[in-house]
This record gives sequence, C-alpha cells and structure tokens, in this order.
Amino acid sequence: MYRRTFTLGLVALVGACGGVREFSPPRNLDNACALLRERPHYARSFARVERRWNVQRHVLMAMIHQESRFDGDIRPPYRYALGVIPVGRQSSALGYSQALDGTWEDYQRDQRRPRARRTDFDDAVDFMGWYMNLTQERNGIALNDTRHQYLAYHEGHTGYARGSYNSKPWLLDVAVRVEERAERYRQQLSAC
Repeated sequence: MYRRTFTLGLVALVGACGGVREFSPPRNLDNACALLRERPHYARSFARVERRWNVQRHVLMAMIHQESRFDGDIRPPYRYALGVIPVGRQSSALGYSQALDGTWEDYQRDQRRPRARRTDFDDAVDFMGWYMNLTQERNGIALNDTRHQYLAYHEGHTGYARGSYNSKPWLLDVAVRVEERAERYRQQLSAC
C-alpha cells in the first residue's frame, strides 16, 4: 500500500511540475532568437498572426514582454483593506496578453471563439492581433507604430482617443521602452 501511494504521489508531483512549464516564461527574454528557439510554437503563433492580422512579430513580442514577461498565468496583484485583508485583484487582467474580462469576451464573440483562453499562447497572440487591428480602425494608429499601439492597448480605445495617457508620464516612458524593445527584437530577428 505504501509503495502504491508513494508512486501515485511521485507521478502527481512530476505531472504538476510539467504543468508549470506551460505557463512559465522562456529563460532569455532579451534575445528574440533564443526565445523562439526555446519555444518554437511561439514562432508558429506569431507567423499565424502576421498572416491573419498583418501585425509584425517584433511588435507583438515587445508588447507581450511588457504585459506579462511571457508568463501565461500572471495576474495583477491583490488590493488589501486595512493593509492585510485581500479584497480582490486590481483588475481582471489575465495571461500573456493581460486582457480584461470584458475585452476578452468581446474578442470571443466577435471571432466566434467561445473556448479561447487568455492563458493559451495562440489565443492570446491572436487576441492581440485582433485588438491592434481595431486600434488601427478606431484610432488610426498604424500596426507598426509600437509606441502608440501600446498606449492604446493600455488605455483602451476610448482612453487613447481622450489622450488619458498624457497625464501619465510613467506610461509614456513605458511606451518608449516597449518601442525600443520592439526595435531590438526586429534587429535580432533579422539576424536569426
């Protein structure tokens, strides 16, 4: 009996460790080529989004890096009452794309993909391509304008149109860093 319990426990432990790998980020997030070598299915996902939505992979990679650091199960931190009582998360953002519940549901309805999950890399990248195309349509931002695409992604289409980002110097700095990372990724990808 002890041996059977031990074996089942060991199998469960190994299975749990294997499940963590699905969401864990790649080891080298600063090198686009190394990142894609480690996760070849990312490269296939980016290629599909490039074909379907015409969004270049270096732009997507930089935005995913900023939003989740390629961690598929990441969530915003909790808010606390009285400094110790958790009262919920700061937002409903989840997964690689950090899409909010309502925006994700809009995507699922619009694309007729009710089973799409924010924690699935293929779904998250497709969502970002869809959202960036809406941004181009609604706000007139070119798909390769990483800085403004990121600002619209962070603030939402209406917030971007109102210029809400202008009162957030920290966000403007982040958008510049995302743009710089996209350019580094572009250069690296051209040499892979």
